[in-house]
Amino acid sequence: MTTITVTTAGFQEVRPLSTGGKIFTITLLIASWASFAFALTRITQFVTSGEIHKYFKIRRIMKEADRLHGHVIICGYGRNGQQACDTLKIHNVPFVVIEKDEARMEQISSDHHGLIFFTGDATEDWVLKKAGIDKAKALITALPDDADNVFIVLTARAINNNIRIISRASKQSSIQKLKKAGADNVIMPDRIGGIHMATLVSKPDVIEFIDFLSSADGETIHIESVDYYHLPEAIQDRSLTDVMNWKKTGVNCIGVKNKDGKFLINPPENTIIEKGMKVIVLGTKFQIDQMKGNLE
Repeated sequence: MTTITVTTAGFQEVRPLSTGGKIFTITLLIASWASFAFALTRITQFVTSGEIHKYFKIRRIMKEADRLHGHVIICGYGRNGQQACDTLKIHNVPFVVIEKDEARMEQISSDHHGLIFFTGDATEDWVLKKAGIDKAKALITALPDDADNVFIVLTARAINNNIRIISRASKQSSIQKLKKAGADNVIMPDRIGGIHMATLVSKPDVIEFIDFLSSADGETIHIESVDYYHLPEAIQDRSLTDVMNWKKTGVNCIGVKNKDGKFLINPPENTIIEKGMKVIVLGTKFQIDQMKGNLE
């Protein structure tokens, strides 16, 4: 009777019980109450530790990632990864971040609302797939370890053969390995930084202008490449003059990339734009948007 009262189950049995029945009922009541207390404790702990908030946050990130298509995946949120994110954000390019350090991403995400990220090892196939590697248009791997970058490049190329891959390299000897693994471009940040500083001495105005174009202050200035197949049929296989005069918006042609991948800077106006070629144009964001509208 004490057990029935303490567990709030009730004061009296439905019918008289034998001694064995009473022992079984006492055991069942105590076990049930202990299970209920344990479950209540765990739920309370789950709420107070922020796990529910974390659970819904992960669900939101997963839903947003599932809706992405043609996005960029950035592996590693160090100094180079953060700079890549800032630049993509300026140009309104959707991206997903993969970072192994969960504590770092939790701290950063609290300051950057809406950042889509996954915590995990980018060298693992399932992590890349969770980030939508099969639907992404580009991947930037900015990890400090060249071996990890090679592994990520190999995995990404195997899953999505059409994706554009840009990889960081710390050593000169790693450049060829990364390109053989499938990287389209390999960047050495330290080398570029040294060249940049030295050029600021010899050609400061030019470098400052380029920095302005790529900074937040110069976000209204864009450089775009226009593929041959994006041109209206009326101006395909025509001279550069006809291409640039098509519903003219004020953009300027600063170069042409031929089908062999070579660039012709400041090309003559009689250059014929053929299959496999791209026109590099410079203009304000408004002019570029107008031009794209004319080509659609």
